[in-house]
Amino acid sequence: MKYLVSLLLGMLVGVAAFLALLYYNPLTSHNRLSPLSVSDNDLITFNYSAVAADSLIYTNNGESRVAPHPAKVQQLWERPIRRTNIVATTLTDSRNQVVGLGIKFSSDSEKTKLLNGELIVDSVWHIFLPEQGSVFVEQQENHWSYLREIVIPAYWSSADNWRGIWNGNITSGPGALGTAKVVGGSGRFSGLVTEGVESLAAKAFSVKEGPVAMTGEVMIELPRIDSESKPDL
Repeated sequence: MKYLVSLLLGMLVGVAAFLALLYYNPLTSHNRLSPLSVSDNDLITFNYSAVAADSLIYTNNGESRVAPHPAKVQQLWERPIRRTNIVATTLTDSRNQVVGLGIKFSSDSEKTKLLNGELIVDSVWHIFLPEQGSVFVEQQENHWSYLREIVIPAYWSSADNWRGIWNGNITSGPGALGTAKVVGGSGRFSGLVTEGVESLAAKAFSVKEGPVAMTGEVMIELPRIDSESKPDL
């Protein structure tokens, strides 16, 4: 019996040590500086609320922490898309004026490697600006810092929530510098090929409901050659 107890204690210690190494891994870092912040080109930004209840439509498989919105929206329960989220939301400019519509598809990626601090999500934005045009943003997102600094502390909290101030870039590719690929679709953006970055700013998170107070920002670089045709945002 004592050998069985020793074995179980050893396994528990091993699991605890592994989880501690995973959480406090010194080789993982939080990307706070946007690769576009040092760009000499013009930038345009689109802001949105990352709270599902603030969106026009948000849906997933119906079993995730964040509930679909509105309640009767079609859920993504089919096997090929069960790990996909879809959101349609309004986009605002720096003056908090609505300038367009954003539709985002996000799916869990097989590239996730937690030991390397990589919790990967593949996503695509379709951004439509009335009387301006549209752009597509393809990106790889790394949510490790978000999980480590917000979600896990929320579970550790006796109140099952997290409150604070957290800002971070979630874009990690496919660009070599950790930027998203942006392609113009129509209008003033037709023919545009450039880079972008998405970031999140969180103030509150609930274990039961997910993000409670969180905003997002999509930043797109406009090459100087397109400066005459860029939208006035």
